[in-house]
Amino acid sequence: MLKEFTVQSGDQTTKPEDAASRIIWIDLLDPTPAEVIDVETLIGAKLPSLGALSEIESSSRLKNENGVMYLSTPSAARRPEGAPVTPPLGFVLSADRLVTVRFMQLPAFDTVAKQFADNHQAPKSGVEVFVTLCEEIVDRVADALEHIAAELNGLSMETFHADDTRGRHAAKANRILRIQLRQVGRLGDRLSQLRDGLQGLGRVIAYADENACNWSGGALTQQVARLRQDIHSLSDYEEQLANKVQFVLDALVGLIGIAQNDVFKVLTIVSIVGIPPTLMAGVYGMNFKNMPEYDWAWGYQYGWAVILISAIIPLIWFKVKGWF
Repeated sequence: MLKEFTVQSGDQTTKPEDAASRIIWIDLLDPTPAEVIDVETLIGAKLPSLGALSEIESSSRLKNENGVMYLSTPSAARRPEGAPVTPPLGFVLSADRLVTVRFMQLPAFDTVAKQFADNHQAPKSGVEVFVTLCEEIVDRVADALEHIAAELNGLSMETFHADDTRGRHAAKANRILRIQLRQVGRLGDRLSQLRDGLQGLGRVIAYADENACNWSGGALTQQVARLRQDIHSLSDYEEQLANKVQFVLDALVGLIGIAQNDVFKVLTIVSIVGIPPTLMAGVYGMNFKNMPEYDWAWGYQYGWAVILISAIIPLIWFKVKGWF
């Protein structure tokens, strides 16, 4: 899908033929080969492919060729359903216009696109569109971090302040621990995506500020400085949340270990308690003629009493020691 935005009228069309000089933003969403060729012909530069945008080297993500900057960054958006990774985001920025290349729907882009419906709010240059897009992305990252923080606080309360369910509820408690462990894993995975997006966006903005600082005549200097400050503060906040995720994860793993120890403790008690009765039953199960107990009138009852007492004594011992 190809969308083009102009600076004067704010009209949005599919393929405007008569307003090429007024186009300041071209947005390509999962573009077709024909759309790529049309845009490359219009701007006089090559567009990056999905493979090029996915490169992780800094020299591949940040390039300046003949006054045209090629910028790419991991997207901080939530991974699409069924996709192994989140598609990256690419910017082709020049003094005349901005071209964005993306392969998934992003609400931040839709929000900026709506501003072109009002000439007073619409950006007036490609650099201004770029900065506005980055601001929208940062705002949505901040909202995502706040949501994760709230979910993590609730999970922390459930982990450290919930009643200890034992005995008949042990199986239920184990299921809850497994659910919480998966939830922590999902939060950690989402934080990792946000971290990659913030770091990549920070590099992109710093590079654009260094190489395109004169394109806007200094009008966006304060806006860019505030944007870089916001990214820095969000990175610190994300690091704090990542540490808390690790703390909760360690606590849950510890609780699962304690639950497993309780199971092994029960098995140990049962096995130890069963050894003396087995020994007594084995002794009195021998069929030797010189065993005096065979002639006792109460030998059968005596054997049962010895077996029961040999099982009760270890139970009393474990109870005194506080094993259960």
